[in-house]
Amino acid sequence: MSELLLELFSEEIPARMQKRASEDLQRLVTDALKAAGVTGANARAFATPRRLALVIDSLPDKTPDVKEERKGPKVGAPQQAIDGFLRAAGLTSIDQATVQEDKKGAFYLAVTEKPGRDMADLIAEIVPEVIRNFPWPKSMRWGTGTLRWVRPLHSILCILDGKVVPIEFEGISADSMTYGHRFMSPDGFNVKSFAEYEEKLKEAKVILDPQKRIDEIREVALFLAQEAGLHLVEDEALLQEVAGLVEWPVPLMGRIDDEFMSVPQEVLTSTMRANQKYFALVTPFETTAAQSPQGEDKENKPHPEEAQSAVSKDGGVTGGKLAPNFIVVANIAAHDGGEAIVNGNERVLRARFADARFLWDQDRKQTLTSRVPKLQEVVFHAKLGSVHDKAMRIGKLARELAAYVPGADAEKAQIAGELCKADLTTGMVGEFPELQGLMGAYYARNDGLDSDIAQAIAEHYSPLGPTDDVPASALGKVVALADKLDTLVGFFGIQQYPTGSKDPFALRRAALGEIRSTLEDDLRFSLEATIKLVVSAYNEQRIVKFDSGSPVGQPLEGLSAEQVLASLLPFFADRLKVYLRDRGARHDLVDAVFALGQEGKPQDDLVLIVKRVEALSDFLGTEDGRNLLAGYKRAVNILKIEEKKDGKSFDGAPDSAKLVEPEEKSLAEAIKKASSDAESAVEAEDFVAAMGALALLRAPVDAFFEKVKVNDEAYRENRLKLLAQIRAALHTVADFSKVEG
Repeated sequence: MSELLLELFSEEIPARMQKRASEDLQRLVTDALKAAGVTGANARAFATPRRLALVIDSLPDKTPDVKEERKGPKVGAPQQAIDGFLRAAGLTSIDQATVQEDKKGAFYLAVTEKPGRDMADLIAEIVPEVIRNFPWPKSMRWGTGTLRWVRPLHSILCILDGKVVPIEFEGISADSMTYGHRFMSPDGFNVKSFAEYEEKLKEAKVILDPQKRIDEIREVALFLAQEAGLHLVEDEALLQEVAGLVEWPVPLMGRIDDEFMSVPQEVLTSTMRANQKYFALVTPFETTAAQSPQGEDKENKPHPEEAQSAVSKDGGVTGGKLAPNFIVVANIAAHDGGEAIVNGNERVLRARFADARFLWDQDRKQTLTSRVPKLQEVVFHAKLGSVHDKAMRIGKLARELAAYVPGADAEKAQIAGELCKADLTTGMVGEFPELQGLMGAYYARNDGLDSDIAQAIAEHYSPLGPTDDVPASALGKVVALADKLDTLVGFFGIQQYPTGSKDPFALRRAALGEIRSTLEDDLRFSLEATIKLVVSAYNEQRIVKFDSGSPVGQPLEGLSAEQVLASLLPFFADRLKVYLRDRGARHDLVDAVFALGQEGKPQDDLVLIVKRVEALSDFLGTEDGRNLLAGYKRAVNILKIEEKKDGKSFDGAPDSAKLVEPEEKSLAEAIKKASSDAESAVEAEDFVAAMGALALLRAPVDAFFEKVKVNDEAYRENRLKLLAQIRAALHTVADFSKVEG
């Protein structure tokens, strides 16, 4: 068994690409080996800023011998068919083929045996193909060659069992040489094994394993923070990025000038994180909610990899107040202990913070209220007007929704809604888009607005994902609901629906946020009525034509309120299925409840829908529930056939005089009582009691089907009406035809 060591040495690979690139290298090489019949090898891939490396243990010296059988024409076939078979099989004479028989008769069979290939020859063939077809997100060409690589490729190290695999590719010859740290150990050196390779790289100031670099950064940074009596703000995404920027990480501590500590700490941490890749430090004292301008972590950031913020859920920095220090990770062990590096980074950070302080000071010269008219210059969508239009709609809807959220003041809700987007015109949000909402809260407090209005502005983007918290304050809940619903109605109004994996306006996220906020806070309101309010607000602004007649000056096509409801309510149903499925609920039960809306029983109260689904799930988990479902399906199947045959429905009360069998009399009485009890329970929103009432139908339904013949000509129609009453009774709580099983 042999060991393969492959290294592709280049200029600096962007940190965000390294992890995927190492995985791709491992996948491409091992897939090629498997295609050649080599399985069971243990592969490991690594990445540093300047290299991708792969080691594969336990490779055989040769690939397995291959025996191939090719079925040919039948014996006695025309010579033309035989000649074609010989060419395809690589035979010179039909005598080289064997004759076999099956149920169709005798036929020729060519059996060829291919000896295994030398592993070095196979590797020499695989590596150039892998390099040529490597799936970099972005690549470049350099010099006069045709090769595309993420950055100029300098060398290829490829050794198998201690020997160089002869590879010539784009003017580069594979050898056993690699290189250490660019500054501390730039000279090349030869290796014969992975163990020697990893050891010599470490001696040359290169830590090969990314996880070891991460661990080194974390350990030293925690030690430095502890020595200073501070806490390190854990930031896994930043940690991984920084580990991809250095080959020999050396964490150092710098200081922030006191003059900048009056700038909002989220601004400082965003600057350090996004621009300088520094780690924030905090004091061990916790920030209270009263000290914070918001009650929610803001994660509305342009890049997914920046999803983890240094801002805590209480509005401060995780662990306590931001300390006037930071951790920078150098890529060199300096002779002066890093003093010059720290000084240089402090100067750069001082300039960054000076810019941030300038924006902070300039923005506060105008009130949020004075900024609202400027939102007319910010386009929300070409067909949906400006952000100013949207803010006015949010304010109006928030005022209406305040009645359904305990503790929410309608007037304040409207003010918060109209101001929630005003910070988009500030210099600070222009520089740091991820701080939108949060900066609005700071400016609102600076203007002397009530703290709950400020908090609502900070929270109104929440939740931004399935794991993000919903708004904590009453006003925050109201404004967040209004904002998301306005977005959903608008884009559904102009038929910009999410399709497949494409959702450019994050409508699925908005709907899920609406659902989570409603359910987690047990908010009771009619979704249909609220949607109509938003449609009305659009119509009043005459931005989009939802109903007949063209708006003056803007003949844009849209949908009617009914059409918006027809597309948006099913969309909410689908998102609710996803939400409940993640919590173990069955999607067919959600369909069964929503289907009641098609029977004239509106299902747009999300809290009630979930209560129905939960009660239905519990009921169908019992023996009575399962048996009653089976009886329902039997009754519905009979009705479907007979109603189609007769061309009419059998709805209506059966004639009591024609109920002759004891079982049908008992069933009629049971249906009457169960329907009455279930309807009363539904009106009282006690769905468990409603299911309990329906459960009493199980025994009479079973007895009816066991003893009574439905298609008795004399009593057929009456008994079909009885079956229709079973259907109607169960539809009191859900459309059981949608339930699987």
